[in-house]
Amino acid sequence: MNIRGRFLIDPDGVIQAIKVLTPPVGRNVSELIRQVKAFQHVRKTGEATPSGWQPGKTTLRPGSDLVRKVGKAWKSDMAF
Repeated sequence: MNIRGRFLIDPDGVIQAIKVLTPPVGRNVSELIRQVKAFQHVRKTGEATPSGWQPGKTTLRPGSDLVRKVGKAWKSDMAF
């Protein structure tokens, strides 16, 4: 089987993300770039980034005070 994969590896050599797709499903380069920016932001600030985060958007500082409050803080604009 032919598959495609990508790995995001931080400067310390730690794998931060893995994605594997079969050929019929296209890859999203914009999402890859967004994730690289998010990992860079997390590394620089220690803040957490939500799904779909873009530079300049809301982030949170991880900690026990976020338990059960993440949804309120991030107020996702995704429609289900």
